[in-house]
Amino acid sequence: MDFRTHVQIPNSGFKIDHSSKMMLFGSCFSENIGRKLQHNKFDVDVNPFGILYNPMSVSSSLKRLLQKTEFTESDLVYNNEMYHSFMHHGSFSDTDKDVCLKNISERYEKATDFIDNADIFLITFGSAYVFRLKPTVDKENSEVVSNCHKFPADIFERTRLSVEEIVEEWRKLIISLKARNPHVRFVFTVSPIRHWKDGAHENQISKSILHLAIEQLTSSFGEDLQYFPAYEIMIDELRDYRFYEEDMNHPTSFAVDYIWKLFSKTFFSDATILLNKEWAQIRKSINHKPLFPTTNSYRSFLNKTLSSLNDFASKYPFISCEREIHQISSLLKSHERD
Repeated sequence: MDFRTHVQIPNSGFKIDHSSKMMLFGSCFSENIGRKLQHNKFDVDVNPFGILYNPMSVSSSLKRLLQKTEFTESDLVYNNEMYHSFMHHGSFSDTDKDVCLKNISERYEKATDFIDNADIFLITFGSAYVFRLKPTVDKENSEVVSNCHKFPADIFERTRLSVEEIVEEWRKLIISLKARNPHVRFVFTVSPIRHWKDGAHENQISKSILHLAIEQLTSSFGEDLQYFPAYEIMIDELRDYRFYEEDMNHPTSFAVDYIWKLFSKTFFSDATILLNKEWAQIRKSINHKPLFPTTNSYRSFLNKTLSSLNDFASKYPFISCEREIHQISSLLKSHERD
């Protein structure tokens, strides 16, 4: 007897493989799945603005990339001896203004190049709550910020988005993306991470709004837009605190692996899953840390790993293994010098 419920995940109307070019935006779930995709050699760009939580900030980031409007010094703000961007996560911030702008610009340029050829977008909504900059003398309209960067609370207004606001914003954006690429597809998820600072009740209201908005978008765009139930898997199948980190809000690595397994089953073909298994064995060898790196047995191990890499690259020429081949070749050269 199985003492738990299982979330039934419908078959996807489209598949993801290593020829797909994917962009991932949003909350921590996009980061978690993005890392899994990167480790398995998929062609992905993950959160070019850093982690984003609300639907409006994700939309603003995508639109900025489509407009190809570069960031300048005027986009930066200063607080607590650090330079920031209200459109970016704190990982882009720096004490040096030029370094901050360089971090933002380099990542932005890479993403603007990538988005022109992206055919799948994975979007994770984390919260329906937003922080808006209060209107000032020079700005009549309030602006949703992606991160408050510890600015004084009184310069922001905290509001909750409605289902209608989210649907209207994203319907227009999806139509715009499909006008550029009629074959583009979307995967939407709701982050399983609870925003406990909002309070238990408000967190549930927030997640419910996100679910209802995605449901309406799914109805509008049919099989071009799929919903993946990461939230339901975490809450229903993994409804035990042993699957949460010490903060009791974020999933453990085991939980992420489990959700990844179901994601793979939903969106990958048997051939793609087999390819992932082949690469996993090679990646395990690449990441191996020997106790005695100067031995002949380790040199033999490196040669075997390099051979496996070359065979894999020949078998799957559409996957770049240049970085890994260079890494192992460098280790072999170092071994010979020793």
